[in-house]
Amino acid sequence: MILNYIWIFLILAGVLVGIVHWILTGQADIFTEMLNSTFSSSKTGFEISLGLTGVLSLWMGIMKIGERSGVINQMSRVVSPFFTRIFPELPKGHPAFGSMLMNLSATMLGIDNAATPLGLQAMREMQETNPQKDRATNSMIMFLVLVTSGLTLVPVSIMTYRAQLGAANPADVFLPILLTTYFAAMAGLISVAIAQRINLLDRVVIGTLGGLTLFVALIIWGAMSLPQETVAKWSGIIAALLLLGVIVWFLVAGMVRKVNVYDAFIDGAKDGFQTAVGIIPYLIAILLAIGIFRASGAMDYVVNGTAWLVSLMGLNADWVPALPTALMRPLSGSGARGLMVDAMVQYGADSFVGRLVSIVQGSTDTTFYILAVYFGSVHIRDTRYAVVCGLIADVCGIVSAILLGYLFFY
Repeated sequence: MILNYIWIFLILAGVLVGIVHWILTGQADIFTEMLNSTFSSSKTGFEISLGLTGVLSLWMGIMKIGERSGVINQMSRVVSPFFTRIFPELPKGHPAFGSMLMNLSATMLGIDNAATPLGLQAMREMQETNPQKDRATNSMIMFLVLVTSGLTLVPVSIMTYRAQLGAANPADVFLPILLTTYFAAMAGLISVAIAQRINLLDRVVIGTLGGLTLFVALIIWGAMSLPQETVAKWSGIIAALLLLGVIVWFLVAGMVRKVNVYDAFIDGAKDGFQTAVGIIPYLIAILLAIGIFRASGAMDYVVNGTAWLVSLMGLNADWVPALPTALMRPLSGSGARGLMVDAMVQYGADSFVGRLVSIVQGSTDTTFYILAVYFGSVHIRDTRYAVVCGLIADVCGIVSAILLGYLFFY
């Protein structure tokens, strides 16, 4: 329901701003740009889904091998003590636990192409026990908010962009990005836990989160004690090795248990293809609203208005040029990435703004894209409070990014 209101708001706000722009300037070309944005957004939505087809077929095929070889069940049992606390609707050892663990692990390693199909597999497994097939369950909401918070231990892509744009030390944003995504993830987890009345003071929950905090602290210590070029190089290598290791692990386990791994892969790949086709309408719908909102100039008015308000209050406004990236981040991953690159080109990769937009880009994931794709894959229409909790994580991530930007680089 909330996603419905946001969708309507983006479209109507965009149209209203376009009309105001026409009245004030007399330029009717804005309507042509808005109309063209609807066609380009539809095309983009289809192209994204088409691009996902191969990746989904690949990883859902691999996941099917893991499922039939029993590896997924083994993984589910390992994480079950913690997951049964934050996903109390799901029974102990539920197959979705293994898929969720692999999805979150891929996200932490910055392997988005692998994370998406693993997450969709988890959604399909949770949907099997959903009594209301068009309404999101508590477990689905918790999982999606954790995904949208985008906890990333290795922001390889951002460091790569910074290197290409001439940053003297491309990995100097590693530490603030790690801290920002961690704060966003904790905010998302706590907001959903409050909504679902989950006891976060449970010994297992506290122990797991404490262990994760210690792990993050060790990564920070290691990153600070090594040359940044070494961190950037080995983070990508380790991520690739772990991913290949999962594939080999599943194949070997299937062979040991005498599973026909080829047939299992084909069956999973077929499911991946059908899933990719099924999300097209949902993806086009959200990209359509975002496209109209952007083409109308509404985003520019928000940014300029914020800059004026901050200056009026007598506060430092040096962070405002990063605001377009921050506002676009929950709406469009490619849009936010383009705005990040544009800011680094305009101000310099090693400028305060250049570093700040990098931290903002790594702060959270693309909330509305993820909700459209993940819920669309299982035909969920009533998303309940998923959008609200996802945006809470986004706001926490963006505010943390700005504050940490000032702390580290101003």
